[in-house]
Amino acid sequence: MPETLPIPLPWLILLGYILLMSLISIIVCIYDKKISKKNNVKLRVPEKTLFILSALGGALAMFITMQLIRHKTKHPSFMIGIPVIFILHVALIVGLRYLDLLPPLFSLLK
Repeated sequence: MPETLPIPLPWLILLGYILLMSLISIIVCIYDKKISKKNNVKLRVPEKTLFILSALGGALAMFITMQLIRHKTKHPSFMIGIPVIFILHVALIVGLRYLDLLPPLFSLLK
């Protein structure tokens, strides 16, 4: 009899996706910070791109990275917008679980 995964496959896929988007968000944020110090406007990452990466799953990593490297921390649109995007992500996951579109994360939670 095959062993079952300790975490259901849909959760593994979701977590893998979020980790990938988080890694991309961290790299892009650090890149933009380094370019901003050189005053090279042509190579800067558009703010829209940072928000898109956050909306695609990298919000928490983007926010933590911005705090750690002090990037965009004086911009209210980022300091409010990125956490709001993260809260929306959590609400979406809770909603999917509530509607039974995601299986329980652990068998104890069935």
